[in-house]
Amino acid sequence: MPPTLRLPRPDGTLEPYVMREAVAWPAPAGPIHSRVAYAAAHVVCDPLADSDPLSQPRLDWEATLSYRRYLWSLGLAVHAYEEQVGWVERHGGRAILMASRALARAARSPDDYRHVYGTVLRQVSRPVILHWLGDMFDPELAGYWGTRDLDQAMEVCLEIIREHRARIDGIKISLLDAEREVALRARLPEGVRTYTGDDFNYDGLILGDGQRHSDALLGIFDAIAPAASAALQALDRGDTAGYRRALAPTVALSRHVFQPPTYAYKTGVVFLAYLNGHQTHFRMLGGAESWRSVPHLAELFRLADCAGLLRDPERAAQRMGRVLAVAGVV
Repeated sequence: MPPTLRLPRPDGTLEPYVMREAVAWPAPAGPIHSRVAYAAAHVVCDPLADSDPLSQPRLDWEATLSYRRYLWSLGLAVHAYEEQVGWVERHGGRAILMASRALARAARSPDDYRHVYGTVLRQVSRPVILHWLGDMFDPELAGYWGTRDLDQAMEVCLEIIREHRARIDGIKISLLDAEREVALRARLPEGVRTYTGDDFNYDGLILGDGQRHSDALLGIFDAIAPAASAALQALDRGDTAGYRRALAPTVALSRHVFQPPTYAYKTGVVFLAYLNGHQTHFRMLGGAESWRSVPHLAELFRLADCAGLLRDPERAAQRMGRVLAVAGVV
């Protein structure tokens, strides 16, 4: 019989929950072709390191790299974010120019963004991916591109892309605003990709409108990798219904994981990796395992189970039970 747990609800009451049977997701036989799909993979801390988790956190490199190999096995690409573009290019990677907190603090006008991006882009030897990250992910990025008016910000962003078209592969949009992403996507120069970073609306944005679609560079693909891979395999076959069947149940989970405060989403991502046995502990850099409440984690458990993303129900139930026990639920 499937495991049964008593899970807390938002009002503090406990409710029995009967888990579903595990889903056997298909592994791809080869590379995925219908979309370019990157998973923004999490890192794993060393839970036994005797160091300050805030100022001197230590990574568990074996577990961190093991999870990346797992994502690769499902046909998803993984990017490493590095400070120096040259280092990434020398090692065969495609650089992502992350939104810069330092630039957001120092810039006084859109011209400062044009100057900085132009200086960096003129140095790259192969096309890079830009990243427009909204302040719901990082409050320090408010007013990026030199203005808090998002319509004006889009114009500045498009100007930079058009001027340096040959050096830009695409732009990742992380604004949680599907309409704005579609509007920007329609105005990009030919050949410049839109990589959705919209963890609320990715299913429709990736599928597209029959004329244009978004590729993917998503944090939630870390957590829903088997379903994401199956959905993209379905698109490769031209099976739109299969795409929807695989991905649609994950949207409620993603919206829960990325609910405000959005920056705390990594807690849910790492928790799901723990439930699925990818790491032996639920400890995070900077103590981020405490950024979400126990009822939040319980609802995440329910939604992941409903989406078929708990690959071993017995193990997941046991590990959920450990977390509940620490919270006093017995």
